[in-house]
Amino acid sequence: MAARDTAPDQPSRRQNIIFAIITMVALASLALEWAWISSRQFETIPFSQFEQLVNEGLVTEVTVGSDTIQGKVKDKLASGKSEFLTVRVDTALAEKLEAKGIVVKGVPPSGGLLQGVLSWVLPALMFYFVWLFLSRRLSGGQGLGGFLSIGKSRARVYVERDIKVTFADVAGVDEAKFELQEVVSFLKDTKSYGRLGAHVPKGILLVGPPGTGKTLLARAVAGEAEVPFFSISGSEFVEMFVGVGAARVRDLFEQARKAAPCIIFIDELDALGRSRTPGAFGGYDEKEQTLNQLLAELDGFDPRVGVILLAATNRPEILDPALLRAGRFDRQVLVDRPDMKGRIAILKVHVRKIQIGKDIDLEKVAGLTTGFTGADIANLVNEAAIAATRRNADEVSFDDFTVAIERIVAGIEKKSRVLSKDERRRVAYHEMGHAIVAASLPGVDPVQKVSIIPRGVGALGYTMQRPTEDRFLLSVSELNNRIAVLMGGRASERLVFEGDVSTGAADDLQRATEIAVEMVTKHGMDAKIGQRTYAPRPQTFLPAMQDVVVSAAEATAREIDLAVRQLVETAEGRAREILEKRRTDLESGVELLIARETLTAEQFAPLRSRDSSEQAAA
Repeated sequence: MAARDTAPDQPSRRQNIIFAIITMVALASLALEWAWISSRQFETIPFSQFEQLVNEGLVTEVTVGSDTIQGKVKDKLASGKSEFLTVRVDTALAEKLEAKGIVVKGVPPSGGLLQGVLSWVLPALMFYFVWLFLSRRLSGGQGLGGFLSIGKSRARVYVERDIKVTFADVAGVDEAKFELQEVVSFLKDTKSYGRLGAHVPKGILLVGPPGTGKTLLARAVAGEAEVPFFSISGSEFVEMFVGVGAARVRDLFEQARKAAPCIIFIDELDALGRSRTPGAFGGYDEKEQTLNQLLAELDGFDPRVGVILLAATNRPEILDPALLRAGRFDRQVLVDRPDMKGRIAILKVHVRKIQIGKDIDLEKVAGLTTGFTGADIANLVNEAAIAATRRNADEVSFDDFTVAIERIVAGIEKKSRVLSKDERRRVAYHEMGHAIVAASLPGVDPVQKVSIIPRGVGALGYTMQRPTEDRFLLSVSELNNRIAVLMGGRASERLVFEGDVSTGAADDLQRATEIAVEMVTKHGMDAKIGQRTYAPRPQTFLPAMQDVVVSAAEATAREIDLAVRQLVETAEGRAREILEKRRTDLESGVELLIARETLTAEQFAPLRSRDSSEQAAA
């Protein structure tokens, strides 16, 4: 996709003009000097002839230079000229040579006129080109050359012939497209849209997790409305010099007003519009001035001129409240992870670019991608096509999609990592323990595949569970069942190896503890702790990057620790009871898993059925 950046054209044109002027001045100087030399009427004569003229008394006027002698004679020379020019030579040597009848001539300095001109033209041109090269290199890296344009906006302007994205290329976010359709209608027909006095919102904020298509939606709006599209990241406004970001904001809106109707899109708005905190350290003045300038521009421009501001962020909770008030960003559009219907629509968009088999059920593929964003699904389709290409197939099959999901979720297979016989057996018991417990409890995701092939960074095996439907709420019993499934591997090792457990359950323990902590501190699901929360407010769309901080008294913190430990130990006990009752299925599944290395629910029936008695007990 081609982007047209109008900012670099003006410096290039100015540099070309300077180069043309220098060239014209050099040529004009050369022509003037040549004309001046041609106008002089003198004849170059040998030095011996000059001495002869002096001895005969024919020389009337002499001009002596460092290397030449120029003068006039009474009568004209043989060529008809009355002026002469000769080159000086050593007088003593000339007398000796003349005594022998030898004509004495001097040699003028080498180079002549051309060398004289080039001696000052070439250095000037050389220094100009060096300056031109350094200025272009430094301006790209914001060095000394970029200092002159440091306040210019780096917004990339897209025209309609460059933007081929429309709403037809965006799927899975129907509600967001409906909200933005009003913007398209306003940009196409500003007068009729405001016939009742309504005006389009000044700013529209697209919020959602990474990869859900916020930037794609903004470009689709510009493609549908056929208007220029100014795209810039929030981080590009902020510099180390105070006031530079504010100047870039002013420059961006000035360009937009000239190109109206148009769309300004600021990606990663949180880099520019972070909430202003007193006493913040490092670049605070610059960020605050940049944000204040953006607020002033939002208040100052009239939306009726056709300038629409779109912005995207996945961290709306940290934005400054002044930025989100009415009259600035009037509307927030949620671009969330797609549901089942949305994932099917996204798959239909992306599979148009590859060759797929006619018998592929996209609904079944979408059922295996619960929680995937639009970018994840695009990556899935590409990985499936790569898998089909790797096996020299003519089309992409459902198995290729399964392989792609495993690669994305669990990582690549580590076939070079060879396990010993005892380690393979222990890993088989561990993974089959997860699978048997998952097949015995309600409300958990069904088992798709069990494998003892190492994958990813440290996984020696894996049990793949994929949900068959979208879940928005989970009950206490369902969360307890999920913890039990996670503890199924440790319970299997404890049962089979008589308490001699291994380090293979480290990740299971981590995930089980996280669920238990959230149950106690966030959701108030423990009767002893009470109906209150002890966890900080979570980020809206991004996963927490730090440990949960519990704000509680020391005695309460101890009760929370005990409650979390009780939940995990109770779940491990339930898993061990299930495995004791289904010991036969566990042993047969382990033998089959060691022989095949990978088992699916279709290949091992106990992974598909659930013990009705266990469900009743649960």
